[in-house]
Amino acid sequence: MKHSMDLGMFRQGNHSPSYFTLARSMGSGSEELSDFCIPCNPYFPTPDMFAELSAKLETILKYYPTDAGAITGQLASLLQMPPQTIAMGNGSTELITWIDHLMIHESMATPVPTFGRWTDQSLETGKRVDMFQLPEAGGFALDIDAYVDFIRERNSRVAVVCNPNNPDGNYIPKWEVLRLVDSLADRDLVVVDESFIDFVDAEHRPSIAQEAMLRHNVLVLKSLGKNFGLHGIRFGYVVGNPALVKKIGSRLPKWNLNSLAETVVFMLRDHLAEYRESLRLLARDRYEMINELRRIPGMQVFPSQGNFVLVKLPAEVEGPRLRDYLLSRHGVLIRECGNKLGITSQFVRLVVRPREDTERLLNGIRSYLTSSFSESLDGATPMDLAGRFAESTGLKTGTHSVLDDPLGDRVVPLLGAEGPRLSRSGTR
Repeated sequence: MKHSMDLGMFRQGNHSPSYFTLARSMGSGSEELSDFCIPCNPYFPTPDMFAELSAKLETILKYYPTDAGAITGQLASLLQMPPQTIAMGNGSTELITWIDHLMIHESMATPVPTFGRWTDQSLETGKRVDMFQLPEAGGFALDIDAYVDFIRERNSRVAVVCNPNNPDGNYIPKWEVLRLVDSLADRDLVVVDESFIDFVDAEHRPSIAQEAMLRHNVLVLKSLGKNFGLHGIRFGYVVGNPALVKKIGSRLPKWNLNSLAETVVFMLRDHLAEYRESLRLLARDRYEMINELRRIPGMQVFPSQGNFVLVKLPAEVEGPRLRDYLLSRHGVLIRECGNKLGITSQFVRLVVRPREDTERLLNGIRSYLTSSFSESLDGATPMDLAGRFAESTGLKTGTHSVLDDPLGDRVVPLLGAEGPRLSRSGTR
């Protein structure tokens, strides 16, 4: 199948074009698009929930929503948290913007690569952004001690960490995150972005939201849109100490949440079992998808605890070319990472989807690699070919080993490890 569209739209900014922009460009072919770019939950909401929302659509669109305080109260009840510890925003990006305007005054530090708004937002408002380079050789895992040293050396006043991180899916164990935030108790603010935490199955109750409420300078950011794959609704929230949360909540508009977001929040209590089942199914798909990707020669697949997987392509393969080929020839959209700080276009992020969708992706990748390698075989020696198909093994970092495990959920201590820590690096 071939799809006609303007591929130049992928080279116009730091983010991929929206689905609507892409659909308009594709015209009637957009309904055949298989999206491996935008992180989603393919199993939630359920078809019955969508039918319920459809039946209420006219009412939802006609009438004003309840004020944000009442919607936040409902969410707090669902989460079994005090309502004064939560502030809801029109998407997590709105909350990142308010955090930057209200709480970041001079400088902030963040590992890279990571979610683009954590670097872009403060740069856009003239703050100094101290970027801590996550090492590819360590699987982009964060060395907590090295990061704390980096923050102190540069005297960054605010620190951010995403857990799991985007785009690599690395997960930091809960006790390590708490050690990080407590090591930075003298900073103005520490933000732990847990937008993808619900997809973690490495440990039970991985979130530090409850602990953040007891600390004076810690905010935890959550994204309901990412958890449910309902990005169009735009709803996220922060959790923290009441005094800290009030600084944001008191500045938010009274009706900053729409009626569709309100309807979904009030539906959730009756559908928690379906949501938990959706997470189980997605973890199963992640395991299978990583296994299948690792069977493709030359592909380096990183362990992940998110609803996406980071892949390093063979040296001969250019990410933008693969992206354009998959989209135009197979109707498959992927996230090429060349416009993210701290990573190159040789990496692509692939969203976890059900088996039938994944087969379409895998067939497209195999087709591209077959044609690409065939064109480059002329004059290649046996040693050249062996190098191209070399496969990665385990990754080691600091005193922990990230196992080359399809589950991507085991981070274990290297007992007696005496090797040097990862070197610290970053750019001012």
